[in-house]
Amino acid sequence: MNTPDSRATVVVLFGGQSAEHDVSCVTAAHVMKAADPEKYRLVPIGITRQGQWVLATPDASAQRLEATGTPTTASVIPTLGNDIVVMPLLHGPLGEDGTVQGLLEVLDVPYVGSGVLSSAIAMDKAIAKDICASHGIAQPRYAAIRQTDVTPTRLQEISTTLGLPLFVKPANMGSSVGVSKATNMSELIAAANTALAYDEWILIEEAIVGREIEVSVLGNQSARTSVPGEIIPGNDFYDYDDKYIDDGAQLLIPAPLTALQTTEVQQLALKIFSALRCDGMARVDFFFEENGRGFLCNEVNTIPGFTPISMYPKLWQASGLEYAALIDELILLARQRHSRRKRNTQR
Repeated sequence: MNTPDSRATVVVLFGGQSAEHDVSCVTAAHVMKAADPEKYRLVPIGITRQGQWVLATPDASAQRLEATGTPTTASVIPTLGNDIVVMPLLHGPLGEDGTVQGLLEVLDVPYVGSGVLSSAIAMDKAIAKDICASHGIAQPRYAAIRQTDVTPTRLQEISTTLGLPLFVKPANMGSSVGVSKATNMSELIAAANTALAYDEWILIEEAIVGREIEVSVLGNQSARTSVPGEIIPGNDFYDYDDKYIDDGAQLLIPAPLTALQTTEVQQLALKIFSALRCDGMARVDFFFEENGRGFLCNEVNTIPGFTPISMYPKLWQASGLEYAALIDELILLARQRHSRRKRNTQR
């Protein structure tokens, strides 16, 4: 006689059509390995680079995801049972930007992380910066321009206003994909063209001489922070290779800050988390000008990496919350948020 499976079903959604497809696959593999199989029935659903949804293998790599898996659609998710939570581990556009979150809202299933609005805001770095500015949050000086306005004349104006060197990045991308440093006008033009390959909006920011501090945030209406961590890049800046390939960056956890500085950056992270209406989780990244403007908000990641060398889980581990327990709490937060929204929404 078969006994009923009392485990909750967790759909691990990964892959995707963005340039961060590979990062998402690596993240998903580690989450699948860490989640408690006695608590959860794990269902890996991969999205190929071509946008096809497939029931994947638990250890699907980026290469295998393209070639294997049973074709399916998003409509299969509500059929997996009543006790179900989706864990989107999709980085970048068409995953982290509110699109998949909107789909999951329509399907009426709980999901880990921020909702549609917050995901879209945080993904668009230019809009996120505008909102942070309206809340009086200090950040590097910046300019956001659309592809149609990217001309040598406009770039010259921006370089005159912000000064060189500058960093140029796609407005809607993460994992340092498409990010370049420009020290002169020819490099600035080239950097703009590189960023435009990923998005029609680009962000140009002043280069900051300062320390890189990150804080993990966990919670919904009431959130808490991890200890801060510091990144000492192995390259000229904390780029894609540093994050996922070379492991050349040095991570200092906890960051060597005074008690007052630690409290200040943690409170700032909570303020930014609230200002952008985040839920569940986020990693808030700062620059720290010790003898200048202090902590400057760099960006917010609503689906931070969960690879073994990623800061988000490392910071929580250093704060006393182990990887498996972190997954448990994220799933609980997803259920709580879904219940709250159900109460506040007439259907």
